[in-house]
Amino acid sequence: MVLRASSTNFKITKIMSNAEHYQAKLAEALALESSAIKTPYMPIGIFLQESEDLRYWAIKDKEALLAAGLDENILDNLDVTIGATREAQSIWMENLKTRKDAEQRWKDESPAAFNLRDEMIHAFRYAYSQFDDLLVQLNTINEGGGSADMIQDLNDLAVMGRSNPEPLQRINYDMTKIERAAQLSEEMAELRAMANGDKQEDNEALTIRNQMYTLLKQLVDEIRACGKYLFWRDENRLKGYVSKFNQQIYNQQKAKDKDSTIMI
Repeated sequence: MVLRASSTNFKITKIMSNAEHYQAKLAEALALESSAIKTPYMPIGIFLQESEDLRYWAIKDKEALLAAGLDENILDNLDVTIGATREAQSIWMENLKTRKDAEQRWKDESPAAFNLRDEMIHAFRYAYSQFDDLLVQLNTINEGGGSADMIQDLNDLAVMGRSNPEPLQRINYDMTKIERAAQLSEEMAELRAMANGDKQEDNEALTIRNQMYTLLKQLVDEIRACGKYLFWRDENRLKGYVSKFNQQIYNQQKAKDKDSTIMI
């Protein structure tokens, strides 16, 4: 069923959520050639609101726009594409927030994990000082000092401590730290994956946002071009087909150029 921009069908389209709009447009967005994908040239929130404003404005001129050659599908798809782009933007922002939160947690929590690792290496070296094979194993664990090494080291030390508890008990080592190391290894691995691995998901979400934006911009540009053609001598209707953001930038640049000319 083709959704038309009538008052009746307008109510039907608004029943759909932005998430449903997103799913409805996802295949079309993903099918775009990479060379065709555009990025927003104005804040995305402003562009979406201007698109909503244009939709309401153009509905009133629907018959005239169609008579001037505008494809009816362009008007029919505007609402869905706006919703899809809003959802894509929200998904990207949520991914970005999740990653940044994970990065901050890593920054806050990783020093304690590094400290536990160093403390265990120190205690184990003393406890196992009479066991050459265990010292060799400990030296191997101690190689490397990066985040990934620390995560693996904590688990290796936990396994080593569980397998050789007597020397540790002899020096009254706090054996609860053995299980804490294993738990911390899992927690830090997950946190690091969220901070690092989600960057790929973040990039994918941003790409889809740009693809949705590209679909929306194509519709907006078509409607505006038709409206400007149709109402070029009717300022009252023409103003609804002009981007307020672009007009403001133009006016600011014009004023700046004027001031520069006066200074010369």
